[in-house]
Amino acid sequence: MVLTGFRPRRLLVVVAVLFGVLAAGVAPAAAHAALTGSDPAQGSVVAHAPEQVALTFSEGVAMGNDSLRVLDPQGKRVDRGKLRNLCSGSVVKYGAGLPPGLPNGTYTVAWQAISADSHPVSGAFTFSIGAPSKIAAAVPQQQVGGGLVGALYEIARYLAYAGFVLLVGGAAFVVACRPAAARVRSVQRLVVRGWALLTGATLAMLLLRTPYTGSGKLADVFDFGGLQQVVMSKPGAALLSRLLLLAAAALFVAVLFGAYARLHAPDGTDANDTDGSDGTGEAEETEDAEDAAKRRKDLTFGLAAGGTVLAAGLATTWAIAEHASTGLQPAVAMPVDVLHLLAVAAWLGGLAALLVSLYWGPPVERTAVRRFSRVAFGSVLVLVATGTYQSWRQVGSWHALTDTSYGQLLLVKVGLVAVMVAVAGLSRRWTGRLTAATPGTARTIRTDRTDHTESTAAPAVAQDTSAPSDTEDAPAADTAGSGGPADPARVAQLARQQAALVTARKKRIRDADPVRRGLRRSVLTEAAVAVLLLAVTTALTTTEPARTAEAVKAASADRSPDANQPRVLNVPFDTGGADGKGTARLDLDPGRSGGGNELRLRIADPSGKARDVPQVEVSFTLGAKKLGPLPVALRHSGTGHWTASGVQLPVPGRWQLSLLVRTSDFDQVTETRNVTID
Repeated sequence: MVLTGFRPRRLLVVVAVLFGVLAAGVAPAAAHAALTGSDPAQGSVVAHAPEQVALTFSEGVAMGNDSLRVLDPQGKRVDRGKLRNLCSGSVVKYGAGLPPGLPNGTYTVAWQAISADSHPVSGAFTFSIGAPSKIAAAVPQQQVGGGLVGALYEIARYLAYAGFVLLVGGAAFVVACRPAAARVRSVQRLVVRGWALLTGATLAMLLLRTPYTGSGKLADVFDFGGLQQVVMSKPGAALLSRLLLLAAAALFVAVLFGAYARLHAPDGTDANDTDGSDGTGEAEETEDAEDAAKRRKDLTFGLAAGGTVLAAGLATTWAIAEHASTGLQPAVAMPVDVLHLLAVAAWLGGLAALLVSLYWGPPVERTAVRRFSRVAFGSVLVLVATGTYQSWRQVGSWHALTDTSYGQLLLVKVGLVAVMVAVAGLSRRWTGRLTAATPGTARTIRTDRTDHTESTAAPAVAQDTSAPSDTEDAPAADTAGSGGPADPARVAQLARQQAALVTARKKRIRDADPVRRGLRRSVLTEAAVAVLLLAVTTALTTTEPARTAEAVKAASADRSPDANQPRVLNVPFDTGGADGKGTARLDLDPGRSGGGNELRLRIADPSGKARDVPQVEVSFTLGAKKLGPLPVALRHSGTGHWTASGVQLPVPGRWQLSLLVRTSDFDQVTETRNVTID
């Protein structure tokens, strides 16, 4: 069945635009290094001002003196402004010192860091000294790495992957599968555009790095001081190294489509005239067959060796700055990641080169399709092996595949790879038919004016010379009169018409082969799925690995309110006399059975101001065990404040707290509350 008006470019453009819309709406990149603990704990109330605020992370991070800020209730920065590296062994911990004598109230801790895999992370939390209070500190609502800058950075990241795939895979297709494609303009454009895309995206990422990891303001791309700091960081050094390698890759591309293309040009043919365009060019000088073969062999070996080194170097710039460089077994993970990226490029980039060859070039030789089929099969095997290792390393458990965003995206990626392999199987079937096709089969192609009988099998597929002569059915040149000189404008017009006719006839003959048509469509389907596969791969690089997410969940469970945070009770009271109303706040820290609990009590008047009262008593009773009442020995520690250390609650259970408040010689009240002790 022939699809009238079918446009493969439109399908690829639509798929790419859909991904662009998806990427633009993506939320800020998930944290790859996560905060697993802090001292003081988030939301805690401490009796005295701590000497420092310390943060513990799930993996290595880069932080500066301004990366951790402590703000008082009025929003004024109170930390000493110098970060302390408290890392020990596998524990990643940083702290900022605090001055002594900080007043009571709620303090805000805002932090920002760059994880070891180059992604920015940030957050904020509060803790209180003495008792909570209102705060005026402005806490950023948008995480670092989000907003317009974050969307632009993620788009640039995707384009960098796409450029790498087109550059490396397209060049590999030419050298390993179809040397004649070095003369095909559509393949040349594909590889050169891949180089340009990767170079432009890398430059964009380098400039966006400052606002992406810092202020989030697009104008900061012109902050050259920030750019200098970026270049000194590991991600910046990787991007700069990529640009240097791309400079060498430009020379590689020039040789590939220059000297290498000329060595594979047939005698009497212009090296650039192979995609159906007109142009006669000068014939290459005749060379000795053995000498030419040796030169081709030597140059092919040199390009293959040099191209492999360049491709591996480019892939390494990703491996040393992202997921593979941190976590479990980085010494193994980085080489595996390089192999994974090279296999992706060889498969998907070679697929793109084959696609443009099939649609916008001379008939593709059967041997070239078969070679690419073998390369693609080997790439899939490498992808399965390296992908399995990477999945184990980043996921860690079966349930994390469905319980985390990373695992879910990984399942989508595996599904897309399976679809591509299935479609590739169909392409191999068409390739087999190309191999089995026999010459001599004729078919009639009807055109608007006349019928042509032409070969449709092997000659149309295996050779570039199966098209009719460029002069067949050419329009005759007009003359300006009987025996008069030809009109130059008319001659030029007729020449253009002749060239268009020849090109259309060649395309019609090429497209008439049902085997080639089926192969083109299956390869186009593979390419469309590949665009989505690259999109999911890019999303995976900006998603917190499942193993890290599970570790953060476990750490969060360990420091849940029921386990580590104090029991907090707000008890309103009214003794019935003058000034008899108020509120008592009791904090039992950590609120566990046994000894070691600390009780903090604050009495406030209706306006919230701390006040003293003549008498206050606290006791605990556990009726289920017939324990109590157990009195608490309170010590007056300041206006409206009492504390008690070493409060003993022998067993866990639902205890009843009794609070007696006396505001005058005759006015007092006893309030009771239930509190669960673990």
